[in-house]
Amino acid sequence: MAEAERIIGTPEVGDDATQPQPEATEPKGRRRITALLVVAVLAYLLDLGSKILVVEKLEHQPPIRVVGDLLKFEAIRNPGAAFGFGEAFTIIFTCIAATVIVVIVRLARKLYSLPWAIALGLLLGGALGNLTDRIFRSPGVFRGAVVDFIAPSHFAVFNLADSAIVCGGILIVLLSFRGLDPDGTVHKD
Repeated sequence: MAEAERIIGTPEVGDDATQPQPEATEPKGRRRITALLVVAVLAYLLDLGSKILVVEKLEHQPPIRVVGDLLKFEAIRNPGAAFGFGEAFTIIFTCIAATVIVVIVRLARKLYSLPWAIALGLLLGGALGNLTDRIFRSPGVFRGAVVDFIAPSHFAVFNLADSAIVCGGILIVLLSFRGLDPDGTVHKD
């Protein structure tokens, strides 16, 4: 009988509709896009400035020893990836760098964590630095060789963009292990 008297569309006691619905929780604080952009611009400008200086002063010159045989500055044009691998795949590295930039820009809309902003800013600045070389340096657009100059003993020659990318990547791994998400939430998994 109670069923017949029930008004259509009204929930019964115990229905989920009568329970208070949890509100969508938005991350607290403000977005960290400015921090991401400041770090990215600083990383990019340091890389670009160092490469301009290296091309002007160091290219076609003998290496400069900084710390004996352990560290020297030596201008090298690298058409490949780290350790000079993949010289024939310059266009693929260009596409990867462009994809990383797009992903970071899309992720920035949900960025509320300052450590993530710093990490992504380092990645963005480094990717832009090497992408600039790939687009504007010889032998041509999307095939340009990256200017590398930091030459530690028994290691690959690299640049400041590479350093920013590696530091950003390490920071992202550490943040992930600590359970901090880009939106500022912490998870226990």
